[in-house]
Amino acid sequence: MTTARILSSKTVFTSRVFSVRRDRIIEPGGYRNTLDLVVHSGSVVVLPLLPDGRILLIRQYRHAARQFLWELVAGRMEPGESPRRAAARELLEETGYRARRFRVFLDVFPSPGFLSEHMFILLAEKLTPGEAQPEADEHITSRAFSKSALVKMIRSGRFHDAKSVAGLLFYLRFLA
Repeated sequence: MTTARILSSKTVFTSRVFSVRRDRIIEPGGYRNTLDLVVHSGSVVVLPLLPDGRILLIRQYRHAARQFLWELVAGRMEPGESPRRAAARELLEETGYRARRFRVFLDVFPSPGFLSEHMFILLAEKLTPGEAQPEADEHITSRAFSKSALVKMIRSGRFHDAKSVAGLLFYLRFLA
């Protein structure tokens, strides 16, 4: 058996962002288990590359972390929405920028022990500025950083957002 066999599955909680599902399974090794999983429609993370080589980040309050964080642009994918379409929507909402080219360069599961979220990290290139269109609960500022400034921020521990650290390090190491 290469995947778990699901004996039963029941949604025990639903919110506007995720649901919680309880699965009774037989794992590939034969062990019977009951798992509570956070079911999420997936998300995108956008690394906006400006024509001069700087990278645009946003800063916003994250209540779970109880602080303001510098991050790459990111957001939830709507059911059935492609990563590129979601990335274009989030980039426009959070920064006002539009990109002529999006390319998925990394896809990850941020916490696969209990979360089904599939996260796609995209490079956004050939940007044109515009006016941000944040959602009512979003209070976002944006700022462009040089690659060397981002490396210093990562080394000094100023980044606390894992998706941004992963996306930036991968970009800086393998794509820049």
